[in-house]
Amino acid sequence: MVFIKIYKKYLTIAALIWAACFILFSFTYIILLRPQKNSQKLVEEKLAKKKQMYDSAVKATQEETKIRLNKQIEHLRNRLQDFVIDSENSANLTFDISQIADEQKLASFSIKGKDNNQVSPIPNCNCIFESHIDVSFTAWFHQFATFLNALERHRPVLFVDKFTVSSGRGDSGPQASINLVVLTRKQQDS
Repeated sequence: MVFIKIYKKYLTIAALIWAACFILFSFTYIILLRPQKNSQKLVEEKLAKKKQMYDSAVKATQEETKIRLNKQIEHLRNRLQDFVIDSENSANLTFDISQIADEQKLASFSIKGKDNNQVSPIPNCNCIFESHIDVSFTAWFHQFATFLNALERHRPVLFVDKFTVSSGRGDSGPQASINLVVLTRKQQDS
């Protein structure tokens, strides 16, 4: 019995020491090691991002990538020309619209730039502006539809902002008015 009491005393002391060490190590882990693991994760994420940037930079220096990117830029520039007109060519645009109207044999055709040919800025865009053109004419529905279709197929693209059609007088047909919007490239300062 004495033997059991002695071991019981040692076992209790050992259990208390183990419990104290467990609590001490838990606090040490929470206070010291856990923040280091979190900062290690952040450093590893930053390293992965930097490595990805490095790989992109190395790939960009390769000749094949340069050629592919230049072709892509050229393709996008050509696509831009489908939608945007240079400010120097805006006078030719009114001539093109007049020619389309002549082909459709529209009566009482008139065209004028809105607000004295001033351009309207587009939000968050520094290089492209809106130009408004007002077109009015007298035409029957079929002529109106073919004229509108020809305008839609025009390059650079002409956007129809709004149009009105009012009843005509006599045999001349209804009076139509169309407000067109054209995207204009800002002149580059040399």
